[in-house]
Amino acid sequence: MKTTILALATVLFGTSAFAGVITYTAVLGNFENPPTGSPGTGFATVTIDNVLNTMLVDVTFSGLTSGNTNAHIHCCVAQGGNAGVATVTPTFTGFPTGATSGTYNHLFDLTLATSWNPAFITLSGGTTAGAEAALLTGLANKQTYLNIHTTNFGGGEIRGFLVEAPEPGTFLLAGAVLAGFLIRRRK
Repeated sequence: MKTTILALATVLFGTSAFAGVITYTAVLGNFENPPTGSPGTGFATVTIDNVLNTMLVDVTFSGLTSGNTNAHIHCCVAQGGNAGVATVTPTFTGFPTGATSGTYNHLFDLTLATSWNPAFITLSGGTTAGAEAALLTGLANKQTYLNIHTTNFGGGEIRGFLVEAPEPGTFLLAGAVLAGFLIRRRK
């Protein structure tokens, strides 16, 4: 019985590193290193499709102290540290610059060099496939952050580390399995 429970737990709560679509989220705020004291806030969702090799970036932000200048994803460093830029520089393609609040939504093709910082490609073996693998590893290990730079804070005004968002279906399936165990145990 213990083996069955362990096997089910592994399937239900194991890593989704091999899944087709993986979603990561970040609450953006005064989490820069060093802290900025900014009242700015935001939320980011990054959806990776490792079958189609795409990355959908969706960001909402407000309350910045001055117009934004850049926004991108940094990789790979432990929580609280600073890392180099992984994605296109100086800013995400089409990101609304000069604004103190706004929204952004863009789909990147991770097979294209234009989706990446050239220095990150070089550090990742010289290919976009290497850059994608490095970013996926950084995301899986909670070593990536999205930040927004502004005129007042050239090093970054607000940021948030990206963490995997649980799939709603996982919770439903886990609940059904748990209910089944409880009913079986009751009998």
